[in-house]
Amino acid sequence: MNIVFIRHLPTPGNEKRQYIGRTDEHLSDAAVKAFCNRTHTYPDVQYVIASPMIRCIETARLIYPDVEIRTETLLRECDFGLFEGKTYEELKEHPAYIEWLESGGATAFPDGEAQEIFRERCAEGVRKWISLLTEEGVGSAAFVVHGGTIMAALSQMAEEPYDFYHWQVENGGGFTAEVSEEGWNTGKGVLKNVKKLKSC
Repeated sequence: MNIVFIRHLPTPGNEKRQYIGRTDEHLSDAAVKAFCNRTHTYPDVQYVIASPMIRCIETARLIYPDVEIRTETLLRECDFGLFEGKTYEELKEHPAYIEWLESGGATAFPDGEAQEIFRERCAEGVRKWISLLTEEGVGSAAFVVHGGTIMAALSQMAEEPYDFYHWQVENGGGFTAEVSEEGWNTGKGVLKNVKKLKSC
């Protein structure tokens, strides 16, 4: 099965470089306009699984208007807690933010979600749907989700042994991967041949 991971298009908060996690923003007008004027295309798929957040659903509808969209709450973005809606400039002198940066982004967000919990739930959501789609004999599917969701899933599931931040991708960008039905059904499922989407 061929899998496509796509990060949602920009929101107003993304354009301001804010930490946008639990905030349920629409796509920005500029992002929608840029999408309509794009020169690249996305791979065709049979199924789309999206985070239930508005920005992901809107992105999925733009990219795959004729494909049924299924949502999965496990794939929602991390809750950034006290950092939510703030920019680096607003946070750079905050002790908790400095501590978080010095940890390499590994500690829990104050009043937010712990990284270990976030990363595991995202991987769980991807595994759940790949298993379901494999059972149905689906040949291709897309996950239209968040940047953090993609990093969490690929850092745990990709055959290539790279860490979380290796898998960062811009809004509208993403990765393709392959799943072996035999390997998945025997409990040895990994995402193989992971490549960055072309022209994204």
